[in-house]
Amino acid sequence: MGKNPLLALADHGQSAWLDNLTRGMIQDGRLRCLIAEDGISGITSNPAIFHKAMTTGTDYDAQIRALGSKGLSAAGIYEELAVKDVQDALDLLRPVYDRSNGTDGFVSLEVSPHLARDTEGTVAEAQHLWTKVRRPNLLVKIPGTPEGVPAIRRCLAGGVSVNVTLLFSLEAHRAVMLAHLEALEARMARGEPLGTVASVASFFLSRIDTKVDKVLDAMADPRAEAIRGKAAVASAKLAYALWKETYSGPRWEALRAAGARTQKPLWASTSTKDKAYPDVKYVEPLIGPFTINTLPDETVDAFRDHGRVADTVELDLEGERRALAGLAELGISLDRVTAELVAEGIDKFIQPFDALLAALEEKRKALIG
Repeated sequence: MGKNPLLALADHGQSAWLDNLTRGMIQDGRLRCLIAEDGISGITSNPAIFHKAMTTGTDYDAQIRALGSKGLSAAGIYEELAVKDVQDALDLLRPVYDRSNGTDGFVSLEVSPHLARDTEGTVAEAQHLWTKVRRPNLLVKIPGTPEGVPAIRRCLAGGVSVNVTLLFSLEAHRAVMLAHLEALEARMARGEPLGTVASVASFFLSRIDTKVDKVLDAMADPRAEAIRGKAAVASAKLAYALWKETYSGPRWEALRAAGARTQKPLWASTSTKDKAYPDVKYVEPLIGPFTINTLPDETVDAFRDHGRVADTVELDLEGERRALAGLAELGISLDRVTAELVAEGIDKFIQPFDALLAALEEKRKALIG
């Protein structure tokens, strides 16, 4: 048998993270097994993941009952449940963090999705979560909205490590990388350490293709069929090229010499939504140094089973540029598409978050009777 493809990713400089977190997988050893046998070296969570985890089964009932008996609201209960799971996962990944000298082994916890357009509220909640969790390998998730960018800059400058979420466009990616550099420069000017501040930028993939393909499929034009399913990977490869350009040259070298680490590109939304596409569509073409791919359970299983590993993230950049130019020729504005995706993405996190709070309130009432 050949090497587990998930383990082989590390040979090419890519970290495989899990896009899921439940108390059950922590308690029954599944998470420990994924770390030990598949090389899973980080975890991302979000309101939709916590909604599914906390409203299924009875894993959380004892803590909900105890917290409800103390008079905590549904929001307070959610925070305590999420913090407990994240702390336990962080502790399991701490050896990875230590072994990698602080470059891997992270778990992400998101600020409330209701704060996506609120700079001050985001900063306050990010600092609160950072203080409450008390683990160096935590990443606080903040959306890369126009209001989120200054919050990201301030949090990083203040020593809070950040996972920037909901990135769909090159311009948004550029903005958060610049915020990262400015934050590090502020720390350097104050004589504060740079190596303890980590950041990743989560570029969302499958949602781009889902939205663009819907428009292409409505066209009676052979050019549309030729570029179906190409927008997401093309955008990600160009985002990686932009990352390489940003983290080179005198500005970056001055920071690197002072101990700074790059803000790694992270490929998110990597489950294949369209069954016409391969189930590893958003993994195989995007492998390369200093990247992370966060995979839901089914994509972990698929890639373990039949994933092919090679340095691919820099292949055929001209072809990717032509694919995006082809969209423009057909009258599809990627800027408009990505702006809509950000708004929809916020809503897709608000809905399960609110549903989770409502479900926890019902459960709280039932359990404390």
